[in-house]
Amino acid sequence: MKKLINDVQDVLDEQLAGLAKAHPSLTLHQDPVYVTRADAPVAGKVALLSGGGSGHEPMHCGYIGQGMLSGACPGEIFTSPTPDKIFECAMQIDGGEGVLLIIKNYTGDILNFETATELLHDSGVKVTTVVIDDDVAVKDSLYTAGRRGVANTVLIEKLVGAAAERGDSLDACAELGRKLNNQG
Repeated sequence: MKKLINDVQDVLDEQLAGLAKAHPSLTLHQDPVYVTRADAPVAGKVALLSGGGSGHEPMHCGYIGQGMLSGACPGEIFTSPTPDKIFECAMQIDGGEGVLLIIKNYTGDILNFETATELLHDSGVKVTTVVIDDDVAVKDSLYTAGRRGVANTVLIEKLVGAAAERGDSLDACAELGRKLNNQG
């Protein structure tokens, strides 16, 4: 994929602004920066949230919508999103049935999403997590902290998103995500 970069310092802001302008079904939030469905929160449905370092677009903001993610938290280029960003996004998308955080198995993502999970629990939000670690190519690598979450992430976001849209419970959505991850 080719990209036009005006200024390296503005890449993320410009990319997200363009995405939001091109897709009126999305809302770009500022301070902290995250993206949600424009109709969020959706009452009576489990909300799905994912995120990670930018630089692999359209991950994850490009997968927000009906039957997919409810929100996404982009970090800076190759940097995990911060816990406060994840917390604010989760609060914005929670329609009362809980929030499922879909986390790729990278050290920064695990630390920051788990910290946000604790903050959400303390705020009374029903929340659970699914860690995606489908990359069998690096199981015993000296350069990674276990199997990374890669290709299976989008499939899990889509299939679990469809389950949430159907009205499945938070626990059922989490169980489906874990089952799919283990089969990936």
